[in-house]
Amino acid sequence: MKRNRLKIKDLFFVALYGVRARKGRATLTSIGIGIGIAAIVAVSGISASGRADLLSTLESLGTNLVKASPQAGFFGTQEELPKGVLGMVERIGPVQEVTSTTQTDLLVRRSNFISEFEGGGISTIVTSAELLDVIGGNLIDGRFIEDGLSNIPVTVLGNVTAQRLGINNLSKPTKILIENEWFGVVGILEELKIHPDLDRSVFIGYGVAKTLFDINEEPTTIYLRANPTFIEDVVEVLAPSMNPENPDQVEVTRPSDALEAQQAAEEAFTNLLLGLGSVALLVGGVAIANVMVMSVLERRMEIGVRRSIGATRREIRYQFLLESIVLSGIGGLVGVLLGTAITLGYTNYTNIVFSIPVWQIFGAVLLALLIGAISGVYPAIKASKIQPAEAVRK
Repeated sequence: MKRNRLKIKDLFFVALYGVRARKGRATLTSIGIGIGIAAIVAVSGISASGRADLLSTLESLGTNLVKASPQAGFFGTQEELPKGVLGMVERIGPVQEVTSTTQTDLLVRRSNFISEFEGGGISTIVTSAELLDVIGGNLIDGRFIEDGLSNIPVTVLGNVTAQRLGINNLSKPTKILIENEWFGVVGILEELKIHPDLDRSVFIGYGVAKTLFDINEEPTTIYLRANPTFIEDVVEVLAPSMNPENPDQVEVTRPSDALEAQQAAEEAFTNLLLGLGSVALLVGGVAIANVMVMSVLERRMEIGVRRSIGATRREIRYQFLLESIVLSGIGGLVGVLLGTAITLGYTNYTNIVFSIPVWQIFGAVLLALLIGAISGVYPAIKASKIQPAEAVRK
């Protein structure tokens, strides 16, 4: 009479029963794998979300924006750009749009009850209506300094400045003090991710700056948009065009490069965290192997009985191997859910795009199963070599 052999499906249910019979141990054993997988999924997800947000930002703002400003002097003083520099830049062929700003040391305060010593840290920038279009900025509320407002004492707040001054919206008329003059707030900017200096500023028009503070229209910073095809050529000739005698005194940057450099630094840190997650996975794998070896020793009687009633070494081996895979798989699934939740929470908190590639989720689960399979090989072989007579006798 031919003996009925257990199929893989049957062995899976036997392995699942073995795990359920020791719930406490199974839970503790799976924690190591779960933590490792959660770390890998969370770190990978946060990194992928950061990259997606970077691409979204670069797509909306473009990579053809160039900023030029004078180099700091030897003692930290700010050098000046030559007169007529705006006209020099406009004559560069591939330049499509150009505007300028003038940095001042005008003091900004929320009210006259705040002393001059407490009102520092906010820059006052004189500019024109074209700035917002050139830098790709948007408004949360209100409007920017249009040509008709240039001669009127009105101001637009950068995003960080608005938060610092406690001005969240313009539902009612709001004024701030610049030096000792009252300015009506007509707009609040959205966060400018590639212009943190502008986020911490207030903006006024050239006309009112000349009238109230005797500030001439001599720019300290130039912003321009160029034909993307010739952007590298523009960057190369911009400094000599702005200051032919001393081109080294002009600093030319692409704000998008700073954003990409920041992302590169974050990716390096991500790789470090992935390494730590891998260590947690390794520790989890060792823990599973250790627990499975202990399980084999504790269940020698069970193994002996099963062998004596016809179970083959192959079936015993597969049973314990599947138990190890089930333990690791449970930890992997929990880790994926936890890692996804961490990523979702982080992206909501930082207000960036949520992105976890599907292949990373499947890859994390497969990695957990692979760790379980490797960890279960030795205990499974050890269990299959137990002799029925010796096991029952002991």
